Amino acid sequence: MAILFPNYIMRIFLISIVFFVFSALVFPVGTKENRNDITEVNFSTSGCELLYEQMELEGLVHFDAFKAAYTGYKKLNKQNNPLLTVIDFNLPSSEKRMYVLDLEKKKILFVTYVAHGQNSGEKYATSFSNRNGSHQSSLGFYRTADTYQGGNGYSLLLDGLEEGINDQARSRAIVIHGADYCSEEVIRSSGRLGRSFGCPALPRELTKPIINTIKGGSLLFIYADQPGYLSISKVL
Repeated sequence: MAILFPNYIMRIFLISIVFFVFSALVFPVGTKENRNDITEVNFSTSGCELLYEQMELEGLVHFDAFKAAYTGYKKLNKQNNPLLTVIDFNLPSSEKRMYVLDLEKKKILFVTYVAHGQNSGEKYATSFSNRNGSHQSSLGFYRTADTYQGGNGYSLLLDGLEEGINDQARSRAIVIHGADYCSEEVIRSSGRLGRSFGCPALPRELTKPIINTIKGGSLLFIYADQPGYLSISKVL
């Protein structure tokens, strides 16, 4: 026996079917997103570029040096220290190539000259070593430690953080100290700074204020566009 539906039930039934079909067309279920409509963002790179712009470093710090330093800073800064010191040995010693940066306050604290090791090169540092007695600079990331009074006056101990690259810093007595050969007078007379036994030596007048600013656990990065370093660094 056939079952007869009242007219109003039939109307509701038909309206429900129409609504379901319309919804499926307008709001499809289970479709894949179009990859062309999605902007993929490298948050590490974009964050680095943004900070570089905010700190107005263009024309002062080369971006490649800053990017490498910031990459290591994000990985190694376990103590949440806002300070980062960058030394760019791509530049000649006749130019100011050491930058002390406060990344939290987005401020440039110091920009100054810095010497390299006597066996690393003359005007440019091109050779680097982790070996005792080499009198060469070492690239890579360091953490600042304690201060002391030594033969070069007020000085700052450094701990090299990269095995096989700069981890002999303590045994080699690689420290930050002041030096008379690190001055504009020396540059005017010889065209370059004098050179150290591998230490990043500073102008005498800035040694104490810089050391007192960065001592006690901030990161320092010595950069050069050296394929040998970049290929073996576990930080970069």
